Amino acid sequence: MTERHGASHKAPPAVDPLDRTRFPIDEWRLVESRFDSSDLGTTESVFSVGNGYLGLRGNYEESRDFAANGTFINGFHETWPIQHAEEAFGFAKVGQTIVNAPDAKVIRLYVDDEPLELSTADLVEYERALDFRTGILSRHVVWRTPSGRRVQIDSTRMVSFTQRHLAVMTFEVTLLDDGAPVTISSQLLNRQDADRGASVEMAKAAAEFDPRKASHFASRVLVPENDHGVLPDGRLALRYKTAESGMTIAIAVDHELETASPSTTSYERNDDMMKAIFHVTAEQGVPIRLTKTVGYHSARVVPTGELLDRCLRTLDRVREEGLEKEAHDQRAWLDEFWERSDVEIAGQPALQQATRWNLYSLAQASARADGSGIPAKGVTGSGYGGHYFWDTEIYVMPFLTYTNPWAARNALRFRHSLLDSARHRARQLAQKGALFAWRTINGEEASAYYAAGTAQYHIDADIAYALSQYVSATGDYEFLDRQAVDILVETARLWADLGFWRDEDGGAFHIHGVTGPDEYTTVVNDNLYTNVMARFNLARAAEAVRFIQAKRPENFREMAARVGLRDGEIEQWERAAEAMNIPFDEHLGIHPQDLHFLEREMWDLDHTPQDKRPLLLNYHPLVIYRFQVLKQADVVLALFLQGEHFSLEQKKADFDYYDPITTGDSTLSAVVQSIIAAEVGYHELALRYFHAALFVDLADRHGNTSDGVHVASTGGVWSALASGFGGFRDLGGGRWCLDPRLPDGWDSLTYRITLRGTRVRVRVEPDALHLEVEQAGPDGGELSFGVKGETVSVAPGAPTSVVLDGRGPRLEGVPPNPAGTRRSDGTVITATVPSGT
Repeated sequence: MTERHGASHKAPPAVDPLDRTRFPIDEWRLVESRFDSSDLGTTESVFSVGNGYLGLRGNYEESRDFAANGTFINGFHETWPIQHAEEAFGFAKVGQTIVNAPDAKVIRLYVDDEPLELSTADLVEYERALDFRTGILSRHVVWRTPSGRRVQIDSTRMVSFTQRHLAVMTFEVTLLDDGAPVTISSQLLNRQDADRGASVEMAKAAAEFDPRKASHFASRVLVPENDHGVLPDGRLALRYKTAESGMTIAIAVDHELETASPSTTSYERNDDMMKAIFHVTAEQGVPIRLTKTVGYHSARVVPTGELLDRCLRTLDRVREEGLEKEAHDQRAWLDEFWERSDVEIAGQPALQQATRWNLYSLAQASARADGSGIPAKGVTGSGYGGHYFWDTEIYVMPFLTYTNPWAARNALRFRHSLLDSARHRARQLAQKGALFAWRTINGEEASAYYAAGTAQYHIDADIAYALSQYVSATGDYEFLDRQAVDILVETARLWADLGFWRDEDGGAFHIHGVTGPDEYTTVVNDNLYTNVMARFNLARAAEAVRFIQAKRPENFREMAARVGLRDGEIEQWERAAEAMNIPFDEHLGIHPQDLHFLEREMWDLDHTPQDKRPLLLNYHPLVIYRFQVLKQADVVLALFLQGEHFSLEQKKADFDYYDPITTGDSTLSAVVQSIIAAEVGYHELALRYFHAALFVDLADRHGNTSDGVHVASTGGVWSALASGFGGFRDLGGGRWCLDPRLPDGWDSLTYRITLRGTRVRVRVEPDALHLEVEQAGPDGGELSFGVKGETVSVAPGAPTSVVLDGRGPRLEGVPPNPAGTRRSDGTVITATVPSGT
């Protein structure tokens, strides 16, 4: 966090980028041993605590030294009209932005009327730590006041995984030298509106365009519905309704002050702030301990009065059960999480710490999302406006599906809840079936730039892929019958209608006018990733419908009536899938990213100044679109997700061509490049890309971690370990294989995979693969994997080991830059840097 790396098409060296004098290695905690105000935004994000529903940024309790104070509830948003400079039919009309929920983190300390401000304080001792096993953020400080008194402050913060609406904070103060008056001001503050003027001015002053940041509101967002002061039992409460979206929220706070020193309590309040102020005549060595328990409830239409009742019930339950039980339940939940999810890298403590932080971030983004999606920043920041993208399905869902399938099911059920909105969006674009919004909170399209938004039709196939992956891994056919198949049918209809047939090229099926994952190339014909994934979507929809028809005819009749299945539709999908046009250039021996991609010249990334990176912030889109240059892996991602349709030789040829022209401007890219680099043999490059992904947030490699954790990248880290170095592949239909690529210098890699309810521990060593059933599923727990062309079975009580004859192909160096290559027409592909000078 002391070193910032600009995005680069060259993976940085595989070295530890953190200042270990400040962030010491601890395999189960993220520890900060020295206060530093230079990167507050980054540390606020990476020290966040959350559970998928509620998130508290890692702001200091004093709330004086901060980059962005934030408290977020998943899906709690405001809407606003999108103003297009030039309007057109079907453009997104209503924007959605996550709201900064009222902040209960604030606990300010005054000793002898002197405030604690970390940036100016004389700090004798300092440590802050996020513990991945307890789920508690703790801080220890010894402060020498201006008058010379030493004051010890110990605080904790927890958002519960077992009670999704609950947060618990403690704040303990002890005077180490002599007595003094101590005041603790515990606050509940509506920052969204109280800080509105400042945030707008900050946005204007920044004057730099960055589409990754959230929009700012110029008018009041949270309309108060507070009709009383402090509640009779001393509880604080605030209630609001959003001005435009009509969503509601209530917050209630309990306080318990424990001290043997004399104390009194007073209160202050207005519509946007409540304070409980504790005045203590503190004595030397006598602790003053404040416990702050907070309940948050939000809803789309529920009145705030009812939400407040829910908050009070949450607090009543905690009072009755006791805080020790909450801490015990938190630890028990996390113990089970790590049993299912832990990935162990023997002999690599720095990588182990970073890996566990990434996995823990996934839990904080998804565990209790329940009826909501998983935002691109989780609940750690306002980046991307709190929107849900395809990131969830492609980068986060594999981790959930194979380690926490109940959370995967919840995320997919949320997508199903948006199906009617997707059907409506398809009608707006003159298509049949359903088209899911590219970026959204409430189901409506919120992307104002259609070329890099709505045109990414591949989101339909991404969702279908995640659904299929989940059903294959879990055998949850009830979910397939009742919900998943509806999405498969409607998305297949979209592809069948969007594509078209051309007889002159042998009756191929084409898809034109779309954008693939690479947002530096937009609105193209026959994007390879889109076509490959659409082919999968069409074939999988047909397979699912036929499966239900054959195995559960009663459910089939219900489904057919529910979605209006027509005669001949299944055959239509199968024909389109079989005839899908998959571009291939015989002369270069590669798959073009799209039909005309190879006609462009290349962007010379090697000679692009670092201050012009990332490209999207420094060049007009039209400039970027004219070149062969990638924001993120596109064809390479298709090679991973649909790898069984490409030979190893094809994968290497494609990787060799596209890797040198991939900028890495997207945090989604490095993990996929690592996986395919490992598979085709670039073992050193694979490790470098893995490092780049592993430290995306911890080292703020892209310079925007202050906006929140990159949740998709954290999910990709798991895939890079399990699927890249661990070699795991799910071929669908209950077929799984293992082909590991253990990096040089690693003693072993251990990860867990849950399939059909059975959890298998996979341990990869340089010369052997070990499989052991840790928990048997309902079908007895025996599983089979393809390993080096053989079928290997593992059952409870019968571990299996396989001798490995090497770790796959091993290639040194990196792929050469393809600039200078001749096209099939004899012209040479040149590389330049566009310039107006």
